[in-house]
Amino acid sequence: MNYYTNELTRSALLPWRMQSHMLRQIVETPLNPWPEGYSKRFVSASCAMFENMTRRYGKPEWEIDSTKVDGLDVTVTEDVVAERTWCDLLHFARDEAVCGRRDDPKVLLVAPMSGHYATLLRGTVRAMLPEHEVYITDWRDARDVPVGAGSFTLDDFVTEIMECVRVIGEDVHVIAVCQPAVAAIAATAVMSAMKDECTPASLTLMGGPLDTRRNPTAVNEFAESKSIEWFKRHVIQRVPWPNAGAMRRVYPGYIQLSGFMAMNLERHIEAHKSVFNDMITGDCDSVDQHNKFYDEYLAVMDLPADFYLETVERVFLEHALPKGKFTYKGEVIDLGAIKDTAIMTVEGERDDICGIGQTEAAHDLCPNVPDDKRWHYMQPGVGHYGVFNGTRWRTEIQPRIREMIRTVRYQRQGGDSSTKVA
Repeated sequence: MNYYTNELTRSALLPWRMQSHMLRQIVETPLNPWPEGYSKRFVSASCAMFENMTRRYGKPEWEIDSTKVDGLDVTVTEDVVAERTWCDLLHFARDEAVCGRRDDPKVLLVAPMSGHYATLLRGTVRAMLPEHEVYITDWRDARDVPVGAGSFTLDDFVTEIMECVRVIGEDVHVIAVCQPAVAAIAATAVMSAMKDECTPASLTLMGGPLDTRRNPTAVNEFAESKSIEWFKRHVIQRVPWPNAGAMRRVYPGYIQLSGFMAMNLERHIEAHKSVFNDMITGDCDSVDQHNKFYDEYLAVMDLPADFYLETVERVFLEHALPKGKFTYKGEVIDLGAIKDTAIMTVEGERDDICGIGQTEAAHDLCPNVPDDKRWHYMQPGVGHYGVFNGTRWRTEIQPRIREMIRTVRYQRQGGDSSTKVA
């Protein structure tokens, strides 16, 4: 009943939120004779904080309207290339009328299906856009998918990646961020074994839990401390009516968010204290930065229960991939089938989600990839989020991925390059 209680609580707070919003409007209107001062700003800030802490945060917008290509401002539009039950394959199309028809590498960003929306990779997309044709898996919130659409499992996740690659076509460079690293390497192995002509040209794995036995983090240790039955009993709920996915079994977003917040609770408390004071003092820039971050951070989606439980069991409890027991549709996959796909792994020195070595394990798991098609980079000074977003991503990590992609392209076109990314 937890999910129902959560929804009822939100509904019960709605009248209070409306009153708070009205009070803030009254206080802030220029027609209000109440003179400017601490008490007026205190009331306004209190109302704003109450509204922000009790509202539901919907899926954020991508807010990617343009990019620069060779110094030119180029308009970007979001095109849904393939609309599927559980995700849209989104293409960030650059205006060819301005930049011309370019032969830039095609990149598929596989966004994590681990709580936050794909928009979390907004900065990842922006950095890749100037020199790549960028596609991304835009996953749906499970609470919005009707029960009649069927279940969604880890095998289905692997299938979605393969189908997205095939829609884009040959010579696709796949970049999997965090949790989808496991499914992405499995999809590449399956396609390689099938000798699929659309097998990815390169596979970049960033902060992914390929072998969580290496340098286990608090997240890994927590998962291993519980049985799969514990997860079924304590975190799986049914979506309440009147949502489109009513009665679907899910791992609710609000439970995930409580886990995210608990990992750095003191930091979040201090951040909200600070922004409250900034509202009172009128530091609008700081308030805007705070709101922008939390509008994204607090926007969470429900995960389909079967997918979540299988991920916990097979990746974190059984370590099926590094033990050579990972299956796809009942058949054990052979990572040794990956021979022509280049592999790059990226890790963050301070990553508290995927410890150092967990992603690099891909190189040990894929023994038949030639040495001149292997890259590994560990970025000093960044945590999990910094691996794919922020200054270090733009200035240190993304340029290395860019060079890897172009080196692979040169090799596939018949070049004999042994150039490695430092």
